[in-house]
Amino acid sequence: MWLLFFLVACSAAVLSCALLCRAAVAAARATPGPAPRPAPGTVPNAAATRRGPRLTLYEMAYLSGGPHRLADVVLVLMAQQRRLLLADTGWATVVDPVGKDAVERATLTAIGPEGQCRIPAIRDALVGDDAVRQVADRLVTDGLAVPAAVRPGVGSAVRLVQGAVLLVLLSAAASYWMAPAGADTGLLLAWFSLPLILTLGTWAVARFELHPYSDWATTAGERQLPGVGRSPAAPATPASLVTLALRGPAALTDPALRAALHSSGA
Repeated sequence: MWLLFFLVACSAAVLSCALLCRAAVAAARATPGPAPRPAPGTVPNAAATRRGPRLTLYEMAYLSGGPHRLADVVLVLMAQQRRLLLADTGWATVVDPVGKDAVERATLTAIGPEGQCRIPAIRDALVGDDAVRQVADRLVTDGLAVPAAVRPGVGSAVRLVQGAVLLVLLSAAASYWMAPAGADTGLLLAWFSLPLILTLGTWAVARFELHPYSDWATTAGERQLPGVGRSPAAPATPASLVTLALRGPAALTDPALRAALHSSGA
């Protein structure tokens, strides 16, 4: 019986480690190298110099949590400005039907002419909207976001390895508990140490080489993200919005907003 548990543990270990290696290679290939320096006397390309030294609030949200995080940020931004009402039941209601930018206009379009919509439906609509795609494409072009072709990325693969570690430990414990009387349990556990060493070793390498893990931001994008409390957006941006963009709805201090986003599946 222990052999069945051992085969399951080995299969999970090998598969998860292989997926992590594949994700790391794909992310490395998708990350562009440093741009070459222009020759003396040449005029810099306008596309290469369009980005300022700071990320926008939407860009921070996308790099930290993808389009769903961006959707949460624009909803809370409009709610704080009293242009949307977010109920703790997970509904959004329009108060002011005028959007100040493309993402806000897309949000109002997602809510619809009735002026009221469930927040999960708004998130899903914004994921495929051109305004959000333009934010993502701009970040990908600048080498800050992981292209869609290589997602799910390193973060998801690392979580698979972590799950494989737990599965190996549970399989070893089950084999030890079900071992017949007089069996060499030391040798049995030694066999399970092989997949355990593989998964822990791969996890350690990923922690050293690839941390912080992200399915959205490249290494360059992670470096652009600030620590919480230091806003890289416009000086007038509330700190609560920066915290939401970086950490998600759980970091909100307003219980009403937190309840609205969490009750809707955030």
